[in-house]
Amino acid sequence: MKALSPLDQAFLMLERRNQPMHVGSLMLFRPPEGFSAADIRALVEEMANVDRAEPPFDQRLTRKLALPFWTRDDEFDLSHHFRHLALPQPGRIRELLAMVSNLHSSLLDREFPLWETTFIEGVADGRFALYSKMHHAMIDGVAAVRLVERILSGDPDARGMDPPWAAKRPSRKKEGPIAGPTSALAATFGQLKAQARSWPAVTKALVSTYKQARKDPEFGDLFRAPTTIFNRRIGNARRFAAQAWPLARVKAAGKKLGGTLNDAVLGMCSSALRRYLLEQNALPKQPLITMMPMSLRRDDSDSGNQVGMVLANLGTHIADPAERLGVIKRSVAASKQRLSQMTPAEIMNYTGLISGPAGLNLATGIAPQKQLYNVVISNVPGPKQTLYWNGATLEGMYPVSIPVDGMALNITLVSYADQLNFGLTACRRSVPHVQRMLEYLEQGLVELETL
Repeated sequence: MKALSPLDQAFLMLERRNQPMHVGSLMLFRPPEGFSAADIRALVEEMANVDRAEPPFDQRLTRKLALPFWTRDDEFDLSHHFRHLALPQPGRIRELLAMVSNLHSSLLDREFPLWETTFIEGVADGRFALYSKMHHAMIDGVAAVRLVERILSGDPDARGMDPPWAAKRPSRKKEGPIAGPTSALAATFGQLKAQARSWPAVTKALVSTYKQARKDPEFGDLFRAPTTIFNRRIGNARRFAAQAWPLARVKAAGKKLGGTLNDAVLGMCSSALRRYLLEQNALPKQPLITMMPMSLRRDDSDSGNQVGMVLANLGTHIADPAERLGVIKRSVAASKQRLSQMTPAEIMNYTGLISGPAGLNLATGIAPQKQLYNVVISNVPGPKQTLYWNGATLEGMYPVSIPVDGMALNITLVSYADQLNFGLTACRRSVPHVQRMLEYLEQGLVELETL
């Protein structure tokens, strides 16, 4: 058994029918030349016959002494987790995204390991797709990318590869002991002692945050975010939109403006959000605030969550794109400078204290007008080389993430080879016509290129 961290437990506690807490991935493949419909069926049959699972796919929830644990599922039932669907012809990307939107809307059953994989055939030009979803209590963005790299291969001639749930894990330098309830309690007390040691640095950071927030109108922390149409109660239905941009193009835009790839991404998103809200006649006078998850993972693990957060002012109240980008760069730099002086443990404690009231608000809705941030923008570094699965080329991998009550839109992107893949996941009711934001992202990039 393996005990869940407090952060992993939080993702379980926040889950409700209208707020599934799983993350997903849409991988689009182009089969090798000569691959027929019969070959597709044979591939699916081979996958369905592999009824064993490797960690974390073989782990289900259990409780001991009121603590949640991951434990091996000795009655693993592949038919519950793996399904095979086909798109209606002509199999456009529009139909594929609509199918993923529907699949992403349903909860995972906690009586089983918390994941599902769907093989989707019939995509235009003979392509197929794999849509997978896994509970956020099991995995974060960086761990998800490591899983993808473990599942796929850089060799286009590799065949006989296992399906995602059965791919062998690389040997660990040092495997931890199996944790029972007693050892889990001891580990919890150890974590509390480590947290206590971090309090002086965390307190210093909180005081600095408060002082800076009082004197700096551009500061992004301490519930400065305005209420927008994104910050309302959500339903359970989802809408997913996705598109890829050349990585070199976005990097070049950031570099020419004296910024980073991430600055350019935030500039694109800021411009897209501003245009969208103007179109809805709902742009607030105050700037939108974004939360960017920051990986604190220092080991080679591929499960669990190890993240902090960076808050940044998106400058959406500013019409001039150059001035807006300047606000974004200064805000991100200030937030990163504050965190750079802390250890990973201190960052997690600081993040927990800053976001604690927001989490309480998320769970109870007691102060809907108070927002810590308006939208999540997550940028996850992905594989740098082209990958293959049983000879099929991975053309794109698009993240499908989590909207929550009070945060109806999530923008997550993953780099892959020479492209940057954006995935926009939204509440279907609260964020109408979210696909238009893809066009606005392109306009935002053009805006940066022409400055």
